[in-house]
Amino acid sequence: MLVANYWRQVVQINDYQKSRFVNRVVSSMFNTVLGKKIVVLGFAFKKDTGNTRETPAIDVCHGLLGDKAHLAIYDPQVTEDQIKQDLATSKFDWDHPQHLVSASVTEKTNLMLHLIRIQSVYIPTHGVCILTEWNEFKSLDYQKIYDAMEKPVFFFDGRNVVNVQAMRKIGFIVYSVGKPLDDWIKDLPAAA
Repeated sequence: MLVANYWRQVVQINDYQKSRFVNRVVSSMFNTVLGKKIVVLGFAFKKDTGNTRETPAIDVCHGLLGDKAHLAIYDPQVTEDQIKQDLATSKFDWDHPQHLVSASVTEKTNLMLHLIRIQSVYIPTHGVCILTEWNEFKSLDYQKIYDAMEKPVFFFDGRNVVNVQAMRKIGFIVYSVGKPLDDWIKDLPAAA
């Protein structure tokens, strides 16, 4: 019984962290992502794999889609079909056979989901979220991404991939898990 309670608490903490990340994105972007385009970099559970089982990206994307964001997702190893299947499947149906999955991703997201190639991160967007720590994300031309984005420019690093200070010098408003916020951001509602 004690072990079961421990693991239940671990799951609750993980769910809280994913929810907190989504809340940070929404509150930072003026309390709504309705109609805003957000590039999601990484969908796999961890780098160097195409495995999406228990990836936090599913819950984060569901949360953003729930507020009617337009998502553009890129992952170097996860297929478009896998991403669509994962987002169409409810959380507790992930381990069921494919034929039991009923809803299509387009029904759930109202066509607000786009799978992109890496070159497409250099398009006008309102925010960027890193959800998998792929090495290639460290070497993207962030100045070029910044120049293409809608201003103000929001960047949410869920895996501590980028150099926060370098990103802030470019002009990004950066939220990175476990890193301190800029002084002027700490008093905003999104800082909680």
